Amino acid sequence: QVQLVESGGGLVQDGGSLRLSCAASGRSFSSYAMAWFRQAPGKEREFVAAISRGGSTTYYADSVKGRFTISRDSAENTVSLQMNSLKPEDTAVYYCAADLSVKLVVSKADSTSWGQGTQVTVSS
Repeated sequence: QVQLVESGGGLVQDGGSLRLSCAASGRSFSSYAMAWFRQAPGKEREFVAAISRGGSTTYYADSVKGRFTISRDSAENTVSLQMNSLKPEDTAVYYCAADLSVKLVVSKADSTSWGQGTQVTVSS
């Protein structure tokens, strides 16, 4: 299994930017597709973005397309989420996730590894 630790959350104003990072340790980072999810109070955990094992393919939820960018750095074993033009509705706890394929991680399979989450709050 892989261990995941998120960082970079915080409080930002409407229209601002934040960059989240997720550090992975344990088994080979390049073996894993990576994703970001978020969960607002009283809501289900929802998919935000994913990136393939090699980093060549990315996927985004419609709600963040054009505003968020997912990337990975194999040398540093990290995956990042650059969030621009933030809106109050982006407020949530953001979770990093890893699994052996994009299909598995996006489906939140039993095999998916999760970080502890980092809070993002966007004020209006």
